[in-house]
Amino acid sequence: MNKMTYKGYTAQMEFDTDDKIIVGRVIDIDDIITFHGTSIVEFETAMQTAVDGYLFACEKLGQAAEKPASGRLMLRIDPAVHAAAAKASARSGQSLNKWAEKALNQAAHAG
Repeated sequence: MNKMTYKGYTAQMEFDTDDKIIVGRVIDIDDIITFHGTSIVEFETAMQTAVDGYLFACEKLGQAAEKPASGRLMLRIDPAVHAAAAKASARSGQSLNKWAEKALNQAAHAG
């Protein structure tokens, strides 16, 4: 899949053979931001206009713009919890990052 990024937002690119245009949609957020262009330059300009328009609309409405997750998470936790998690990850043979990712994923998708 071809992708383009602007201001931290990533869009996937697909070629529409019927209309002969490149269609884009910002991914990794629930809000819908779509655009198209007949060339890469036009597509890039359309993406920038669409993202800027989305950010402006959110500001005007007094709403926070949805941001894609970066994959980086900093937590401040009790040192005893940190130590227990480090020991559990070592017992499982995983890095603390991988172990925590799995634990967070399970918690996020539970019931």
